[in-house]
Amino acid sequence: MGKAILVGIAVVLVIYAFFDAIATPRQQVKLLPKPAWLIVILLIPVFGALAWIFAGTKRMRPGPRRGPRPPRGPDDDPDYLRGI
Repeated sequence: MGKAILVGIAVVLVIYAFFDAIATPRQQVKLLPKPAWLIVILLIPVFGALAWIFAGTKRMRPGPRRGPRPPRGPDDDPDYLRGI
């Protein structure tokens, strides 16, 4: 039973990494060209998938917001406070 769970996790990991590599734009792929990553994921299933997940892409991090922040509640809104 334990081996079946490990094999199932490995299969899901490889399928996820393969389709994630297909869906990732070329500009976000690093270290190897995109077709090479697909081959690595398929030929070295678990290690290739883990390498793709941790080292194959440039993940976009959300940056700070630009521009004024809208008021969160009535007590943060200057127009509301002027009307009191």
